[in-house]
Amino acid sequence: MNLLALSAVATEVAAERVVDTALIEGAILLGVATLFVLLFRRLGLGAVLGYLIAGSLVGPYGLGLVGGGESKLAFAEIGIAFLLFLVGLELHPRRLWDMRRAIFGLGLAQVAITGVILSGLIMVTLGFSWQAALALGLPLALSSTAQVLPSLKSSGRINSPFGEKAFSILLFQDLAIVPMITIIAVLSRAPADPSAPPGWQMALYTVVAIIVLVVVGRFVLNPLLRIIGRYGERELFVVVGLLVVLASAAFMHSMHLSTALGAFIAGVMLADSPYRHEIEADIEPFRLVLLGLFFLAVGMVLDLNVIRDDPLRVVALAAGLVAVKVAVLTVLVRLFGKPWSVALGLGLLLSQGGEFGFLLFTQATEAQLIAPEAASLFSAVVTLSMISTPFLMLFARNLEFAPDSVAAELDDPEHAPRGSAIVVGYGRFGQIVTQMLHAVDCSVTLIDKKASQIETSGRYNTKVYYGDGLRIDVLRRADADQARLIIFCTDDRSFDAAVLAPIVKAFPNAKILTRVFDRRQLMAIDGAGVDGAVRETFESSIALGLLALQQIDVGADEIADVEQALRHLDAERLRAQMSEGDLTAGMDHRFIAGGGRQAASVLETLRERRNAAKLAKEAGETGG
Repeated sequence: MNLLALSAVATEVAAERVVDTALIEGAILLGVATLFVLLFRRLGLGAVLGYLIAGSLVGPYGLGLVGGGESKLAFAEIGIAFLLFLVGLELHPRRLWDMRRAIFGLGLAQVAITGVILSGLIMVTLGFSWQAALALGLPLALSSTAQVLPSLKSSGRINSPFGEKAFSILLFQDLAIVPMITIIAVLSRAPADPSAPPGWQMALYTVVAIIVLVVVGRFVLNPLLRIIGRYGERELFVVVGLLVVLASAAFMHSMHLSTALGAFIAGVMLADSPYRHEIEADIEPFRLVLLGLFFLAVGMVLDLNVIRDDPLRVVALAAGLVAVKVAVLTVLVRLFGKPWSVALGLGLLLSQGGEFGFLLFTQATEAQLIAPEAASLFSAVVTLSMISTPFLMLFARNLEFAPDSVAAELDDPEHAPRGSAIVVGYGRFGQIVTQMLHAVDCSVTLIDKKASQIETSGRYNTKVYYGDGLRIDVLRRADADQARLIIFCTDDRSFDAAVLAPIVKAFPNAKILTRVFDRRQLMAIDGAGVDGAVRETFESSIALGLLALQQIDVGADEIADVEQALRHLDAERLRAQMSEGDLTAGMDHRFIAGGGRQAASVLETLRERRNAAKLAKEAGETGG
């Protein structure tokens, strides 16, 4: 009895220590990650690099403040499943079918050719056997889904032609994990595991699993979401979203398949659901946190001793990996008929090693194809290649490969039919303006530089042309010389008089109207010669304010006086600010708590005029 009691006490103490350790390590990880992510964001190098450096600093090979990098990495891979689920939500099955050539053509060519070339180089330069070289070279052909897709999503290019090409390659790479595991199993020098399924069986499992997920998504998830939608319980959408991701990932994992692929298929099945936006909004925070944890864990498992013992060798291998992948993918994309700018942009974007390389290196070690030291070496190579990606993308942006790559696959304004008006920026603001022009049968040429917006507009049978409408050469190609109106509806907050004045001068026959963000930008475009400008929230703010006065039972005449006074005071204040070049000018031309003398005076004058007009009208009606 005493022994049982002592055992229970020991178990409880051990559990408390585990909890304490987890809390302390969690606080350290989050604290250091916050510091480095803020630093690298400030430097313009992205959050991923901050997470990687933070993880390597506090991990067992750094300061040793946090341990268990492998277990954290396994848990954090759920973040990749969340990422693929969200990507799937944006891809209707029909669009996925339309991408089949890029997935199974370009994707297959990239994995096969890059894998063979890397395997050959490893065998020739490092002296590995062909079996070991193949077990290393094929995983190195994979790229980092967790690093590339967030970059495409944050830049709004996931649905652009450029983004679709990158995603197609990444999707095939995810599918290629199954045959790579099979190849490693076939080459294995370890005693055969009787419980492990043969390769043909895993391929069959993949097909069956996809069919099961499709059926469940169509006949279970969509009806379930409709039931939840009737109740309007927000937390149930969170629960169902988490359930879908975790259940699909667990189902695929139980069949020894890619968990990320399962989550992606589940997302595609919900892409046409009316509730997908609610699910996407609820799942996004979990995706961000888990992906951050994933990159922290990748940094933690980076064996700094391998780099410290032979830094030149590791750096040279990482540089060689990046160079080979850039060269191979650039040539392949060019052979598939895309311009050099698209090809080089994709090569730079997908030049790093992938997170699934860590899994495949571990399996190759267990199969006795490579030594643990080789797995550590190439894991370090993959991690360093991931670290290089933000710098390569910064280089690509400076050379403007990314914008060129988008432009290469979208229609230029020179192909647009001549319109009486040109609307630059077809977002929520530009769409309303365009509808009003169409209402009076005014022909409109639409220009936008966001590929995702152009692609979305195309789904609604609206033709938008790609280009930077603030450039005179783009406007000329759109026949702005013949237009009666040029309207800038873009949400660009940076343009000023220096940008607009040359446009006004270049197209004297057109009336130039523009949307501005606030009064600061309105002051910045002063002197450009535009014919009209509207602050984007001014009219909607007045409309809501009028509605608020109605709800507290203010009389209609008083509401009209308040609106007129507010517009007059705002115009006077803006005139003073532009005259003095100072935002603090005209501070008395506004309503404040207690009234404000100048504002109250204007309002009182309007009331007196209204009352006088009312008395005059009554006198006229009575003949007095």
